[in-house]
Amino acid sequence: MMKQTSYLRRYTALLTAIIVAAAARSQTLVEAFSTLSAPDTTIVHVDSVTTNLKKKIINIDSRGERTQRIIEGTDTTDIILPAVDVGRYDRGLFNYLFIPKGNWDFGLTASYGEFDAADVQLLSILKDLDFKGKVYSLSPAVSYFFKNNQAVGIRFSYNRAEGDLASLAIDFDDDMNFDIHDVSYYSHSYDMSVFYRSYVGLSREKRFGIFNEVELSFSNGSSRFRRIFDGEMRDTRTTSVGAALNFSPGVTMFIMDYVSFNVSFGVFGVKINRENQLTNGVDEGHRTTSGANFRFNLFNIKFGASVNI
Repeated sequence: MMKQTSYLRRYTALLTAIIVAAAARSQTLVEAFSTLSAPDTTIVHVDSVTTNLKKKIINIDSRGERTQRIIEGTDTTDIILPAVDVGRYDRGLFNYLFIPKGNWDFGLTASYGEFDAADVQLLSILKDLDFKGKVYSLSPAVSYFFKNNQAVGIRFSYNRAEGDLASLAIDFDDDMNFDIHDVSYYSHSYDMSVFYRSYVGLSREKRFGIFNEVELSFSNGSSRFRRIFDGEMRDTRTTSVGAALNFSPGVTMFIMDYVSFNVSFGVFGVKINRENQLTNGVDEGHRTTSGANFRFNLFNIKFGASVNI
């Protein structure tokens, strides 16, 4: 019994000595490492990684501040993009990452309209209306995202309109009535423009976003107007060149991972246009017009789709 107690005392003393030595060594290492300075990028640890829309989202805790970054290719990008403070009032708005830097966007906007009316009466005033018309346009575009949510690009457009009025009778009363017939109109134009588009992501899911587009465009076109005047057929041809600066906000929605649908509205623009006119081969002169508008234009609503890669 005396031997067992002696052995227990020896083992306890040995274990106490080992613990004291280890604690002293650990304190020395802590003091040594505490004298070293490390950059902010090394004092981070990844808490979790989740998958969202086939992308990896990383939750990072850096010096007590939690942020989220998304893996794009071989790099990571902040989901909430830093914003420049303007003024002294913080509205608490966030610009989420919508389309990352380095992506290409290929878009197409197209429209088509057709009208055909024959023997239509409107309040007994318009009679024998025979009119056929077509309007269509095609506008492909390509853009490159030089920065997160910001892109520059180039767009080409072709517009064409056709209209044929075979007959139209207007009857107000017995003393005022007339008819128009054999009138035709045709026009087409080519546009080339460069644009800058800035997006604002509305959520982390990268599904919805709004944008503002600034576009500088140049156009070249011609038109032909044929009608009967004083029993003689008159053929007026007009050529035009112009330039315009337009501002158009819009909304974009990703209906698939790489396919989006967008709607834009023309609200402000300035333009200048020069026209030359010939009638039956005789030069009638030229004119230069310019103007600006700041209003919601119902005739400048554009619908389109694009592929983002």
